[in-house]
Amino acid sequence: MLELRRRLRQRGVLGINRRNADYVRLLNPRRLYPLVDDKLRTKELAIAAGMPVPELYAVVTTQHGIRDLPEVLEGREQFVVKPAHGSGGNGILVITGRRGELYRKSSGAMMDWGEFDHHVSSALSGLYSLGGQRDRVLVEYFVRSEPALEKISYRGVPDIRLIVYRGYPVMAMIRLPTHLSDGKANLHLGAVGVGIDLSKGVTLKGVQGVEVVESHPDTGNRLAGLELPHWDRILEMSAKCFEMTGLGYLGTDIVLDEKLGPLILELNARPGLAIQIANSSGLHTRLELIDEHADPSEPVAERVDFSRHHFAA
Repeated sequence: MLELRRRLRQRGVLGINRRNADYVRLLNPRRLYPLVDDKLRTKELAIAAGMPVPELYAVVTTQHGIRDLPEVLEGREQFVVKPAHGSGGNGILVITGRRGELYRKSSGAMMDWGEFDHHVSSALSGLYSLGGQRDRVLVEYFVRSEPALEKISYRGVPDIRLIVYRGYPVMAMIRLPTHLSDGKANLHLGAVGVGIDLSKGVTLKGVQGVEVVESHPDTGNRLAGLELPHWDRILEMSAKCFEMTGLGYLGTDIVLDEKLGPLILELNARPGLAIQIANSSGLHTRLELIDEHADPSEPVAERVDFSRHHFAA
């Protein structure tokens, strides 16, 4: 075990204890956590900063408010329901179509109004929220995945996670839904994580759990070598989240819509570390380089250029 730890340190791998002590605790004041832990506040913050987000259709704050949803959603075939304080994708309900009074979920299963009502009610009561606190529920635009990503994804919408340190993008991966993850871009449920060359926006190898994979387990298509569209814009958006939130160490989750392009989906003050496995590279080495040579007061474009130059695959 000691030998393993030594080898990981040599490769610049960042562990959770060091992440918490040296980066999250020092650079992310707890008073700022609500800006990213509450999805509604994040959305409002992004809109105020001129950043694109999925359109918000409704916010349900009380059990009585559920009764108004049929009227709000009349004529809408596709939408997403999510708790404002949910984590890890818990409580997110994706509706991909309707048949009469039935709603079709992303899995293809149908649910009636009673089941829909129960899901929203449970979310309001805090079933899916951090700490079980009472919650609000957002109903928003259904993101339609960029066609270029469909061959390496199963049903759901992939998202792009970037770690941003003191305003500099330092590492990126794309999370691909699978049958095992029930169409969700959640690594803990079985989604595939694929590293991204930060300089070019080109996909690298993939990992599912602890297993390296070269092709998507459901589509069979090769994962490496795909050039992601809008990469310049994605890097710029992620870097701007530093000024937008004041958080020095954060994760930005961005989705690619077929018509609207990059949209900010969520932000995270305590982003996970599996991104290092997908990139076969340690975060700590990159963070130290920024501490030594970078200037967070530089314009966004210069910070992005620094990252593209120093953190190419």
